[in-house]
Amino acid sequence: MNDRLHICWATIFLGWKLVKCRSKVFVSVPIVLIPVARTRHSRVPTKDPEGLYGPPQTGHLARREIKRRLEKDAEFREALEQQAIEEKQRRHALRQSRVIPDTPEKLIDYFLDTEAQEVEFEIARLRPRLNQKFFSQLQFELGQLRFAVSKTEEMEDRLIELEALQKALQEGTEAYDKMQGELVKAKKSLTKILTSTDIKATLLEMVEQNELNRSLLTLLDENIASANQGKQKEAAAFMEKLRAAVLKYMTV
Repeated sequence: MNDRLHICWATIFLGWKLVKCRSKVFVSVPIVLIPVARTRHSRVPTKDPEGLYGPPQTGHLARREIKRRLEKDAEFREALEQQAIEEKQRRHALRQSRVIPDTPEKLIDYFLDTEAQEVEFEIARLRPRLNQKFFSQLQFELGQLRFAVSKTEEMEDRLIELEALQKALQEGTEAYDKMQGELVKAKKSLTKILTSTDIKATLLEMVEQNELNRSLLTLLDENIASANQGKQKEAAAFMEKLRAAVLKYMTV
């Protein structure tokens, strides 16, 4: 019964079956099931020679982190913008609430009470009042404090404050006057460009005459801002192109 009878055992036994051997004797052999490995078919193609499905999508966690950071940055920018708006409103309210004095003596104290970041604005607003009469009064008070026989701590502090104020106002008025002179020239230059029939040739001519400068760019920026505020998109776009051309010829 063992005449070259080979039986392959598997993990699952199913029953018995009669098998005829060479000796013409029927024997019972176990019926077994040989399991065949099967794989689950994936819906995603393993090959894409034509590139129809695009590059593989990886880094899901990285994308979520980038998205989270962008959202955080957006919130930070919004907070900064809101803070800038509030600061602008605060300064505007402060400027409107301040009463401008009518004498040089009171005007000195007015500037002493001015915040550092507002001095430039006040110089521009009160430039006509910052005349020879004002600076003479400032110099007179400085002389009294410097040559006083006996000085108190309060007098010493005021002397330091007045010396700092004198320097700041002198430098500030000089810078303002220079800026105004350059602004007048910039307005003339802008008018010359806008009325030209050949803007490129005009810009080249102005380069040779050293008429293209930062004051002209500043004036263009102000015009662009005004056009955008007035929703004049075409005018703003034209000014932006003109500014780019001016900047290009300035760096040639």
